[in-house]
Amino acid sequence: MFNRISEIKDLNTKKFFIEKVMLFNKLVKVFAEKNKISIELFNEKSELVIVKKLKELNIIESEKDLKELEKLLKKDLFDDFIECVKFTIVNKDKLDSSLDKLDFQKRKLLQQSSKEKNKPKIVDFFCGAGGLSLGFAQEGFHTELANDHEGVCIETYKYNHPEIPENKVIQGDIRKIVDHLDNYIENEIDVVIGGPPCQGFSSANQQRVIDDPRNELYKYFIKAVEKIAPKMVVMENVRGMLPYAEQVVEDYQNISITKNGNNYTYKISYKVLVSNDFGVAQKRQRLIFIAIRNDIVKSKKIKPSKLFEEIENAAQKSKKHVLKDALEYIKPLDAPRIKNLTEVDDETTGKKIDNNLFLGNENSYLKLINQNRKIPYVFNHKARYTNDINYEIYRILDQGDDGTNEKIKDIMPYAHRNHVFKDKYFKLVADKPSRTITAHLKMDCHSHIHPFQIRSITPREAARIQSFPDDYVFLGAYLKTYMQIGNAVPPVMARGIAREIKKHLE
Repeated sequence: MFNRISEIKDLNTKKFFIEKVMLFNKLVKVFAEKNKISIELFNEKSELVIVKKLKELNIIESEKDLKELEKLLKKDLFDDFIECVKFTIVNKDKLDSSLDKLDFQKRKLLQQSSKEKNKPKIVDFFCGAGGLSLGFAQEGFHTELANDHEGVCIETYKYNHPEIPENKVIQGDIRKIVDHLDNYIENEIDVVIGGPPCQGFSSANQQRVIDDPRNELYKYFIKAVEKIAPKMVVMENVRGMLPYAEQVVEDYQNISITKNGNNYTYKISYKVLVSNDFGVAQKRQRLIFIAIRNDIVKSKKIKPSKLFEEIENAAQKSKKHVLKDALEYIKPLDAPRIKNLTEVDDETTGKKIDNNLFLGNENSYLKLINQNRKIPYVFNHKARYTNDINYEIYRILDQGDDGTNEKIKDIMPYAHRNHVFKDKYFKLVADKPSRTITAHLKMDCHSHIHPFQIRSITPREAARIQSFPDDYVFLGAYLKTYMQIGNAVPPVMARGIAREIKKHLE
């Protein structure tokens, strides 16, 4: 998980290395606080033991690298890190699993164990922070390759998917990777999944909007399918793509692959699926395409349209949830009233990592997203800065009110443009599924005002609404966490799709 100090050559790698060191320190400190163990400096003669531990973490190769590490981290952070490393050595037998995802040796063991199990295999393009992959992983799939162009998404993905070797989670442009897939994929792939960005919908005068140059990445997703020849494909996109869905069908029907002496084609169908049908506390509509290879259609007697029926029938049995289910049993917070505090931990406005005051399994929704596990720590639960005008708007609005409400017309800063900004302010309704969590939350969160507290929702609350487990950590700058969460497929929804697909791969 850590880069070796000798391999850190660019600013981005340095930035994420420092963030992971800080994450390590915070995890140690919340563990110490939770277990009432003081962090004391270890005996100085233990330096060889410290060097050994840093080698195990894959940070240094020899003692002489310590000076480079100190130079990179600066003295205060370096001293703090060494103190926390010493703590893990002294309290080795007391530690819980919270540091395992940062432990090079434990990740290797997990990857070996995962490789030995005979799991169906997926490749995830445009993987983002890993919501779609997570849903499939929770249903017993193994990711052979994940790819995205966004560095912060890749770092989040790698951290939360320790069972996948880091050289199989690739940051890069699919256009540069697609011709070299053999370098990454060793096994037959059961399912290719992903959400290639599709734009250009406004160009309605074009005969085939899907051929718009802005949709080039979608074309490369199709090319990757042709290269891999998976048994199935799950492609997701925005509902706005529905009028052009038949053009996608046409592209899949034109696929013809010759591989190992066989000729493969695909049957495809599509459907708009809604996340709250699967038990997610959010009404999020996604256009899902499922394609099945011709030999699987024949041998398993399953067509995509029938598979969609099975997915929807299974979803109907899910317990339905509303927003308040996602917002229960988490520490209440105040909005910071001073700017530039989003990266500063604070008892009243929240922390990047904090001890969980609850168990993480108190209601049926938390049991669902956390898979009945107890979660000892809370991540990314930090409230966002709110200025005086917005604080007053948040306070006055009732649940379900938006920016056109009469109660705020005298202070509404966008009143003259309410026809454009009607939804800019919206107080969420507790007893209904949440409105869609979007990447726009990185710009502002006025559209997702907390129903009970005078603030907008935190990244952790947004992640819960999206059905991410409470211990899924979003790396990167505060505003980037909203972007990662908003762009993701709800893992519980992905799980519902994966579960039915798996039945036809066994």
